[in-house]
Amino acid sequence: MLLAEPRGFCAGVEMAIKALAWMVRSFPPPVYCYHEIVHNQIVVERFEKQGVIFVDDIAEVPPGSPIMLSAHGSAPEVVAAARHRGSYVVDSVCPLVTKVHHEVKVRAGKGYRIVYVGHEGHEEAVGTMAVAPASISRVESVAEVAALPVFDEPVALLAQTTLSHRDWADVAVAVKGRFPDTWTPGRSDLCFATTNRQSALMAIADRCDAIVVIGSANSSNTRALEKLAVQAGAPRVYRVNEAEELPDDLTGTVGVTAGASAPEELVDAVIRRLAPRDGVERVRVTDEDEYFPPPRNIRDLQVAITTAAATMLGADAGRLSFADDRERAASDVLDALRPR
Repeated sequence: MLLAEPRGFCAGVEMAIKALAWMVRSFPPPVYCYHEIVHNQIVVERFEKQGVIFVDDIAEVPPGSPIMLSAHGSAPEVVAAARHRGSYVVDSVCPLVTKVHHEVKVRAGKGYRIVYVGHEGHEEAVGTMAVAPASISRVESVAEVAALPVFDEPVALLAQTTLSHRDWADVAVAVKGRFPDTWTPGRSDLCFATTNRQSALMAIADRCDAIVVIGSANSSNTRALEKLAVQAGAPRVYRVNEAEELPDDLTGTVGVTAGASAPEELVDAVIRRLAPRDGVERVRVTDEDEYFPPPRNIRDLQVAITTAAATMLGADAGRLSFADDRERAASDVLDALRPR
């Protein structure tokens, strides 16, 4: 078995899962979450068993309830509605998505027509487009770029963060071919974690008789990994939610990777299921040390709860020290929520 590294949780997913775990431990159930916190079936089911209710409309939330907004980013009107309706609201949007929202707002304010490369209906794309709906045109193929009208205003090119580099590159070239003076950000919109996971997969692809991609069907970066494995020529490619979905006849060298919202416990289960005769070779292409701190509301909540507990126990609140959020991985936090 060849195990791709990096794989699994990215910094944005780490932040969002730990933030929601704090919510369920700080408030009586139910805690409401607008859209799935991340696109992974196991993660969502784990939180549902803790009393989290996932909704697709803020109007479904009873007034005065605690609300979390998902890592994919929400439309400005959704954020406003949540703050109006919820007793305590935490926005766990990934900072990389926030960067794109900011770029949309600034470019639209300067009179640009934004060509946004993203998947139709994906929650990140929907939230991003809602920042400046009158100024943005979404595309996801070269054919859709060719069908765009001639714009009178200058053009800016932005993207959904979880796109495959290959999907992005062809469309970006087409946009710049049609609109030669297209503005692009100084730093790519594509998520570093998505890029790293694709690079790690390509480092093992030509050595594999089969590739297993762990992650859910509605995860954009997981599906990008699956597509990349097929394009790389792997004889057999399987995307699975969990180990029980694996076929029983895998032979030869099997490569394993996981999308950015897939917990490490699923990787461990796949390794146990396949039980590779010659062990596991880890193939690392880069080290990831990116860290996103908890949302401000969660940090305030952590301080408030710790201070209150210390005061009730007679401790000197002025001498308290607070745990470093980086010391515990989100996979461990998620595992602690598992019913025993």
